[in-house]
Amino acid sequence: MYRRSAAAAVLLAAALTLTACSSDGDAKAEASAASPKPPAASSAPDPADATSSPAPSAPDAKPTGPVLPDAKLVPKTGSFTAPEKQYLSGRVPDKTDPAAVLQGGQEACQRVERTAKRDKDAAVGAIVAGEIPGAKDAITFLCPDQKPVLAAAEKGFPDGAKQSPAAGTYRALTQSTTCTWEAKGKNGAALASGPQSPLKPGDKITAKIPSGTAQFVSNGCYAWVPSA
Repeated sequence: MYRRSAAAAVLLAAALTLTACSSDGDAKAEASAASPKPPAASSAPDPADATSSPAPSAPDAKPTGPVLPDAKLVPKTGSFTAPEKQYLSGRVPDKTDPAAVLQGGQEACQRVERTAKRDKDAAVGAIVAGEIPGAKDAITFLCPDQKPVLAAAEKGFPDGAKQSPAAGTYRALTQSTTCTWEAKGKNGAALASGPQSPLKPGDKITAKIPSGTAQFVSNGCYAWVPSA
């Protein structure tokens, strides 16, 4: 009788132990499932792994360091046209693929062409405002058919402060209703300002700059070109 009771007690203790272990394991599993895993480490390359070769220059920037001589302006495949070589001359940093630099100029041409096809004024304004870097050289050598757009842009000036502007009537290449401007004399006194009345969407914005203007200041006007 005693032996049976002892054996029963051992079996009961073992059963309780197994139940406790199982419950603890389930609790840990549930906690693990409820807690999200930490994010994986970033796969961004280490800056130290970057190549030591200089990056291609911006389309409108001539490199300040050594450049490839004209004799070495040769693509890996094919050949450059005469205008392309003229564009690349003095523009390709040493140890840089000239084709990569040429691509920057070609992209500038494409932006001018696409914009001018929809709205010539928008293309002119983008060049004046500096939104198409390198447009002048790109158009001169790579897309001369856009020279009328460049010629119009070269007569204009961007929003901000313009010193000693030529007298005349100018129009803003924007329809913003927040455009304001002021022409100042040498002593800083206002000679003229505008707009004279509140602007409405779609209104054409013009400014008459009187002779003797030392500074023309505008805000929210994007770019100015002579009024035709």
